[in-house]
Amino acid sequence: MLTWEDYENLQATLSTDPDLLRNLNEAELKALAEGMLSSRYQERLDELLQRNREQELSSGEERELDDLLEYVDTMNTLKARAMYTLQQRHKAKS
Repeated sequence: MLTWEDYENLQATLSTDPDLLRNLNEAELKALAEGMLSSRYQERLDELLQRNREQELSSGEERELDDLLEYVDTMNTLKARAMYTLQQRHKAKS
């Protein structure tokens, strides 16, 4: 059981942590944390990466690959933040 002081300290930490996703419930956080790139995007990404290794990309495909990689990076950041938020919530409960 937390003391009142520990609870207040925890609340202060959680409320100021910019990496927490505060407006999502646990089910939404789990869905985001476990989400995957759709098969359509994954297949296209694999194709573009292969063509890139073979140095066969057009300039339009290079932009498409850059956009897909940026999207993947963004999704990975969101997934990490969702996992972190879940961990922090579980710590607060125990």
